[in-house]
Amino acid sequence: MPVEGYAVNWAAVVIAAAVGVAGMGAMLLGSFLLAPRRPSEAKAIAYESGIKPTPLAWTQFTVRYYIFAILFLIFDVEAVFLFPWALVFLDTAAYVFYAMIMFIGILLFGVAYAWRKGVLEWR
Repeated sequence: MPVEGYAVNWAAVVIAAAVGVAGMGAMLLGSFLLAPRRPSEAKAIAYESGIKPTPLAWTQFTVRYYIFAILFLIFDVEAVFLFPWALVFLDTAAYVFYAMIMFIGILLFGVAYAWRKGVLEWR
């Protein structure tokens, strides 16, 4: 690969990053300049739901919500690895296929374990 092509590829990345950062900055500045400002006592409370907060309002959340969210994140992130693998698999040897079969097997074991423990059932 020639050095010139390498520099051109990085130049495109730098230009795209600069355009992205400039666009985000312009949108934030536009939002700051165009947003209406009407301060009130109701808007100053910590949570704008229309209900005034009461002191020491403790509620218990079941662990099921957190476990369900963590399982979703784990399997969602691991599923992202399947897309690059599909592209690499076209140009590599058979050991890549067996490595991904093991990876998918571990995922299926995790889902089966969570299902067996009743984590995925919503009550």
